[in-house]
Amino acid sequence: MHIRKQRLLTPGPTPLYPPALHAMMASDIHHRTEDFRQVYRACLADLKEVMGTAHDVLLFAASGTGAMDAAVSNLFSRGDKVVVCSAGKFGERWAEIAKAYGLEADVLTVPYGEVVTPRQVAEALERQPAAKGVFVQASETSTGAAHDVQGMAAAVAQTGAIFVVDAITGLGTMPLDIDRWGLDVVIGGSQKAFMIPPGLAFMSVSPKAWKLADSATLPHYYFNLKKEKKSGDAGESSWTPATALVLALAEALRYVKRLGMARLIENAQLLALATRAAAAKLGLELFAPGSPGSSVTALKAPAGLDSGVIVKEFRSRFGAIIANGQGSMKGKIFRIAHLGYFDFADLFATIAALEIILNANGHPVPYGAGVAAVQETCAHAMAAPAAV
Repeated sequence: MHIRKQRLLTPGPTPLYPPALHAMMASDIHHRTEDFRQVYRACLADLKEVMGTAHDVLLFAASGTGAMDAAVSNLFSRGDKVVVCSAGKFGERWAEIAKAYGLEADVLTVPYGEVVTPRQVAEALERQPAAKGVFVQASETSTGAAHDVQGMAAAVAQTGAIFVVDAITGLGTMPLDIDRWGLDVVIGGSQKAFMIPPGLAFMSVSPKAWKLADSATLPHYYFNLKKEKKSGDAGESSWTPATALVLALAEALRYVKRLGMARLIENAQLLALATRAAAAKLGLELFAPGSPGSSVTALKAPAGLDSGVIVKEFRSRFGAIIANGQGSMKGKIFRIAHLGYFDFADLFATIAALEIILNANGHPVPYGAGVAAVQETCAHAMAAPAAV
């Protein structure tokens, strides 16, 4: 075992789409030229298409957190009442951003591994009839759980609040009908299902959200939604863009359009289904069994084994990078991702490696048991009639 290819098995960054990587080599292009404007306009139009929305879509040189910050600083005022759904590390981030900007947040906190329910959101909005916004993660990547975004949206739609969804790992891994469900702000990031390096964030903004922008008074400068909308309409970014990443995104979006967003989502769902089946065969417990998502599967480490050992063994034995638990879950769970440029052959290898690691660390499992479960899921999916 002298040759070890590095494999990214984390929920971000994710494996890169090779043509997108090649596209980055053409980045010696000036961003205030018509050549680049054509690429930038295409990215904005293709993002709207793959996200399935008629709403405005804005693009930023930032991580997804930059767009989260922009959603608060551009659409709210100090003292505004909001509802924050906190079911993990990234829900806590919404609460921290709201606090940083002086919003009065009713934080709906549930234990890691569980989710906030639409009923809890509806009850919070009844308690806070003046609430101007509700914040949630579509996919809480720190725990592997997915929220019922559609159910929450139905509750928010009955009020004057806007619904702000961190879909950074939700886009491309779960259905999100932005316009029909009433998702006012939907945030994505480049290094997740879109298969390119970190550094770009994007967000859709509904007419209902734009109305809040007219009355918002929080300070902002770099992340200025109105300015970015005006610049985007002209085929440009307000500031110097991440040129290489925009070129990569253009290529990746062409691929997603050819594949179809529904099939990209189905790919993640099938990989997640297969991973859960393998875990059951290996005697591993899901961390979020009640509402497992498709962006990442979080598994409890076997009794007496620190999940950090599993993470390190993947790296040292196979050159593969998986994710440990975050915050209070560090050492207790490990996470295997299903988004990005990732297929069943990758998963065969991942589960085979996991079997070797478990056996080497005092948790005996039959070799091939987990792999067989993945193969069965794959074979069944291949035998099913193609979706029309």
